[in-house]
Amino acid sequence: MVGPSPDTDFRITFFNDTPVVQLPPRLTVLEAVAFKKSCQQFLQENATQQLVFDLSQTKFIDSSGIGALVSNVKLAREKKVELVLRGVHPQVMAVLSMTGLDQVLTIEPPSQSATTTPVKKSENQLPATHPSVRSWIKRGIDVVGALVGLAITAILFTPIVIAIKLDNPGPIFFSQIRCGWMGRRFQVWKFRSMCVDAEALKDKIENQATGAFFKNENDPRVTRVGRVLRKTSLDELPQFWNVLKGEMSLVGTRPPTPDEVERYEVPEWQRLDVKPGMTGEWQVNGRSQVRNFEDVIRLDLRYQENWSLIYDLKLIVKTILVLFRKNSGAY
Repeated sequence: MVGPSPDTDFRITFFNDTPVVQLPPRLTVLEAVAFKKSCQQFLQENATQQLVFDLSQTKFIDSSGIGALVSNVKLAREKKVELVLRGVHPQVMAVLSMTGLDQVLTIEPPSQSATTTPVKKSENQLPATHPSVRSWIKRGIDVVGALVGLAITAILFTPIVIAIKLDNPGPIFFSQIRCGWMGRRFQVWKFRSMCVDAEALKDKIENQATGAFFKNENDPRVTRVGRVLRKTSLDELPQFWNVLKGEMSLVGTRPPTPDEVERYEVPEWQRLDVKPGMTGEWQVNGRSQVRNFEDVIRLDLRYQENWSLIYDLKLIVKTILVLFRKNSGAY
C-alpha cells in the first residue's frame, strides 16, 4: 500500500534545546509514514518536555498526514510531551480546524514581525485530496439524488415508523458518530433496526470480521423488522439528509466509526481522502460478505483510483440491482 520511502528527511534538530521537526511542503502518505516513524522513534528514545513541528513550508496535507499527526499526538500524551505546531499556513489551519486537531494541539500564533492578513475560513482553503471532492457535477448529482431520496423516504416514512414501533417500542431513528472526509466527524442517521440498548451490548457480541470494523451475521440485537430494513437497505434512507448536507455522497467509501479510525495505521487513512458514500465498491462487491478489513481498504482505494462521474453512475445502477438480488442484503 505504501511505495518507496520519500526523499524527505525527518531528522530532528535542536533550537534552544528544543527539538524541532521540519515538515515538507506536502504531507501525503509516503511522507506521513516516514514522519510518524521518525517522531515516534525520537519520543521513545529521548526524554523531552516539548517537541515542535515546523510547518512553515507545508501547504498541503491529506488524510494520511492527519493520521500521522493523530498517531504522534497519542504517543506524545503517553510520554507527557507537549506538541507545538509552528508556522501553520491557512490551508493547513483549515484542515486542523475541520478535524478538531486545533483543539488538542498547541499552535503558535504567527510571528509578530510577519505581515500577515487574517484569512477568513473557507471551503476553498481545504485541500483537494481527490478530484471527486472538488467536482461540482458530482455535488450536483448528490443534491438531486438526495432530494429524490428524501421524497421516497417521506412516502415510506409512515409504514416504516409503524412497523418499528409495533415490533420494538423506542426511538424511530438511530444516530451514530462517523468519520467522513479527512476524518471530520459527523452524525449519521438511520431508521432504527436494533434494540434500544444495542450500543451498550456491542461488547458482548462476537465480531466475525477481522480488522478495524464490526460484523456479525446473526447479531441478536437486530429486531425482526430491522432485518427486513437491512435486507432492503431501507434503514439507510435517512442518510439522504447527510448527503444533502454535504457530509456524505451518494457514492464513496464506507464511513467508519471513530473507534475504527483509532486503530488505523497511517496508510489506511487514505480511504478518508474522499467523502463517504451511501454506496460504493464494498456495497456492490460482497456487501456483508466482506469481513476482512484489508478487503475494505482494497475496495475503497480501488474506488479512488477508478473514480469518474460515469463510474459513480455505474455503481449506483449496480447498487439498485444488488438490492433485488437474493442474499445480497446487509445484516
